[in-house]
Amino acid sequence: MEEKYIIELFFARSETAIEETKKQYGRLVRAVALRILGDEFDAQECENDTYLGVWNTIPPKRPGDLRAYVIRIARNQALKRLDYYQARKRNSAVTLSFEELEDALAAEEGPEQEYEDEELAEAIRDFLVGLAPENRRIFLQRYWYYASIPEIMDECGMSRQQVESRLFRMRKRLKTFLTERGLR
Repeated sequence: MEEKYIIELFFARSETAIEETKKQYGRLVRAVALRILGDEFDAQECENDTYLGVWNTIPPKRPGDLRAYVIRIARNQALKRLDYYQARKRNSAVTLSFEELEDALAAEEGPEQEYEDEELAEAIRDFLVGLAPENRRIFLQRYWYYASIPEIMDECGMSRQQVESRLFRMRKRLKTFLTERGLR
């Protein structure tokens, strides 16, 4: 079913919208949640929370890309659940992803932080658009979907060294890109 039609179902407040969203994105939502949480039961709960989150936000929001919108809600739900259950103890794959990007994304605390976060998000979108499609896929798999290096190796048909090398170079380019824009 087309995304536009599913969004219209949400606007009509039809419960079919949730069923169609689950058919379309359920496996991906659960996979992202499972990577973050590491527990099948928690991933299922997070998936259910995701559908509720989508139901509660559409309307009034009308996402341009429903897939990205649903995954963003799933990631946020999973990260909240992780914080709740494990406080400061994080899943190693998620922690590693954050640590890898920390040098490129580190920001000072301050009252302008929310505005700067929006600028940063826009800059990262611009950065991703400038990447070759294969590099963009690797970057998103690692830092958006929290895929492990072996998962990326399998998906892209690359060696560990190739994947790690590309990620290293992209982080370095991202750091330079953000510095040139005055966001670092």
